[in-house]
Amino acid sequence: VQLQASGGGLVQAGGSLRLSCAASGRSFSTYGMGWFRQAPGKEREFVAGINWTGSSTVYADSVKGRFTISRDNVKNTVYLQMNSLKPEDTAVYYCASVRRRFASVWRDSGEYDFWGQGTQVTVSS
Repeated sequence: VQLQASGGGLVQAGGSLRLSCAASGRSFSTYGMGWFRQAPGKEREFVAGINWTGSSTVYADSVKGRFTISRDNVKNTVYLQMNSLKPEDTAVYYCASVRRRFASVWRDSGEYDFWGQGTQVTVSS
C-alpha cells in the first residue's frame, strides 16, 4: 500500500490549503482514512477521519468547523480542506489508512496501518 500526500505549503493566517492523499495497493473504497499532524517537539495528533463510504467523519476539537475531510473513491484519494488557518496549525500532515476493512472512524493512531510520507504546512502570523 502506498499513500502519497501533497498540497502542503506556506500560507498566511486566515488562508486556506487543500491537502490530497492518493492511495494505491489495496481496495481504497473499503478502508477508512485519517489525517494526523505533528508539530516540532510535539506528539503526532489526530486531525480528522472518514469512514470507507464517506458518510461518517470525525474531527479534533481544534479543527472542527475549519477543516473538512472528504474522499473520492473513484480517484482513490482523500482530501483535507483547511480554512481559517492559524499559526498553531503549522505541522507535518500525514494521511493514513485504517487497519481493518469496513471499520468505523478512529482517532487512535494505532488503528491505522499504512502512512503517507507527510506534507509540510506552515502558517505565518
